[in-house]
Amino acid sequence: MSDKITTCHLHRIACIYIRQSTTTQLQRNRESTSRQYKLVDRAMQLGWSRDQVQVIDEDLGLSGSGTAQRDGFDVMAADVGMGRIGIILALEVSRLARNNAEWYRLLDFCGMTDTLIGDEDGIYHPGLYNDRLLLGLKGTMSEAELHVIRARLLGGIFNKAARGELRCGLPVGFVWGEADGQILFDPDEAVVNAIRTVFQKFAEMGSVRQVWIWFRTQGLLFPSRQYPNNPVRWVAPAYHTLHMVLSHPVYAGAYRYGKTRLETFINASGQVAKRVRALPQSEWRVLIHDHHQGFIDWETYEMNKARIARNEHPQKHNPGGALREGSALLQGLATCGHCGRKLRVYYQGPKSTPSYHCYGNTMAKGRGSWCMRIGGVRIDQAVAVVVLEAIAPAGIEAALDAGRSIETSHDAAIAQRRLQVERLKYEAGKAERRYRSTEPENRLVARTLETDWEKQLGELAVEQAELERLERLRPAPLTEIQRKGLLKLGGDLASVWTAPTTTDRDRKEILQAVLEEVNIAVEKDISTAHLTLRWKGGALTELDVVARSPRVAAVKTDEETIDIMRKLAPHYTDAVIAGILNRQGRLTAHGERFTVASVHGLRRSWKLPRYEKLVASSEGEVCSIQKAARILGVAPSTLHRCLNDGIIVGEQLAPCAPWRIRITDELRALFAEEAPTEYMPMIDAMRKLGVSRQTVLQRVKKGEMEAIHVSRGRRKGLRVKILESPMPLFDSTS
Repeated sequence: MSDKITTCHLHRIACIYIRQSTTTQLQRNRESTSRQYKLVDRAMQLGWSRDQVQVIDEDLGLSGSGTAQRDGFDVMAADVGMGRIGIILALEVSRLARNNAEWYRLLDFCGMTDTLIGDEDGIYHPGLYNDRLLLGLKGTMSEAELHVIRARLLGGIFNKAARGELRCGLPVGFVWGEADGQILFDPDEAVVNAIRTVFQKFAEMGSVRQVWIWFRTQGLLFPSRQYPNNPVRWVAPAYHTLHMVLSHPVYAGAYRYGKTRLETFINASGQVAKRVRALPQSEWRVLIHDHHQGFIDWETYEMNKARIARNEHPQKHNPGGALREGSALLQGLATCGHCGRKLRVYYQGPKSTPSYHCYGNTMAKGRGSWCMRIGGVRIDQAVAVVVLEAIAPAGIEAALDAGRSIETSHDAAIAQRRLQVERLKYEAGKAERRYRSTEPENRLVARTLETDWEKQLGELAVEQAELERLERLRPAPLTEIQRKGLLKLGGDLASVWTAPTTTDRDRKEILQAVLEEVNIAVEKDISTAHLTLRWKGGALTELDVVARSPRVAAVKTDEETIDIMRKLAPHYTDAVIAGILNRQGRLTAHGERFTVASVHGLRRSWKLPRYEKLVASSEGEVCSIQKAARILGVAPSTLHRCLNDGIIVGEQLAPCAPWRIRITDELRALFAEEAPTEYMPMIDAMRKLGVSRQTVLQRVKKGEMEAIHVSRGRRKGLRVKILESPMPLFDSTS
């Protein structure tokens, strides 16, 4: 036993700290872990009993470089600071820490609390100068060793990656060949064809979302592989899956490495952490063009990336975005002739007339005025005429391409569906072979395999039926007459441009294919706009267009609606007024239903009084049916019946408006919990007089009879008092 171990140390616990840097080491380097657990026996040999030995192994699989959160190390350091530990044993000091920050902090705690540190080389006391010097040297060498090992490994990795031979994870559609750095297409034809279809449809549609919608509409599956060595699964494609295919450089035949960088930072809790940061393409460590055969070339890949970037939703003050369905044809192309900013699009009026505006002054000076605002109908028409004249020679070729694209689009779906049917036939055949190879006596396995076989046959039948449907719907090849008609139509692009089947999105794609920018300059108090068209390639075309600034057509709400609002405004809120007008079937000046905002705007425009709570007057409080029912202790439906029967009096400011009742002493007297003896139920009064209920109510309205409403009891309801000298029901006639 070492002479550095004293009785004071033996009265405290012995801590065995066990750590492996990665989970892979835990699986493969089991001998090292076993050696660390055997340090318990050494602690017992040094004089500690088994009950005094504490094993801390919470940090297995965590690095000691200082970037990982090691709870076991923190607990051990806290126990050292409180003087609970007599000695810390580890296989080597590098197990405790591989960074000087944590290592020297532990040495300071051990020196102040008289705690020993032991490894295979001996026992050390951090409070002694020579031992602390040796421990400090070991800690520094441990940190340097980690740096040397990491530099050696990374150097080999970078050197191999620079030759394009480092085998990283490949996206679906590629597999590694036998030669170093050899990347081949997936041998599954269905996988390769599905990926080719993605690039073909994107070249046609120009939008990742449109490609995704096409796949989902056609009911086509897409190959997916969660991990590099996992088998391919066929699933419904997700949007981000197709986006990854179109933006991954490996599909363009390029080998890349070092797209990300691991950074160390201090998090919000003050701890050292690491994060992965994506790097721009110019900072990638390795990028080798034409490394292997790709689905597209690098130029097409760059064009696709730029096209996807233009389709992203623009930020504030920025133009662009994917082509929308609006009628503004110069979306993303129009720029301001004064400040150079891209023009924003907005629509106004019942017909959603397009207009363009630039609020450069608002953004730059904060004056609340627009730099430019102009209607877009005449400008769009003028630009369309110039573009159609320019592309007229290519109209015939475009017509032929359109005819071929119709057949090609349908053939792509059929080809992909045929490959799916072929794959399902193979799966069904494999399931059948597995079922037939099972012993008949093994019923449990046979039933499971039979169920799997039936499932595969069901999926195959569904795919075959869908394939037959697509083949029936396949358009027939163009006849000679149809081809001549198509060529004739190609020569008249104006007819195609104005055809009802041509959408605004189609027109925008044509304009953006040939135009780079349309600069619009409008001077104040001048109704002529000067347009400068910049074509793809740099050519310029200038023209002037007579365009008036957009003005909202004067609309006015009808006088009858305003009169009704004038009556209702002092008594009801804007929400209640909107409900009354909507129940009457009235519409705003723009032909829409009334809302709280529209009523509020009309009330302010016409300077109508706003609603204020009613103050009770000497004549009684005026309130709604609901509030009057609460005051009188009856249901609102009871008051509605009394109003209809004429028992009580109310007012309605407008048709469909809520009833208003004035609460007076006379009204309260009409509602009682018990009726006087001279009042009889309505049925008894009808029998005594020999008349109908309606006749009795009419006499009550005329004042010839009195009535009250009983709100409690088995026979609650209307009670009637017959006067002593009732008037004759009908006047006698000669």
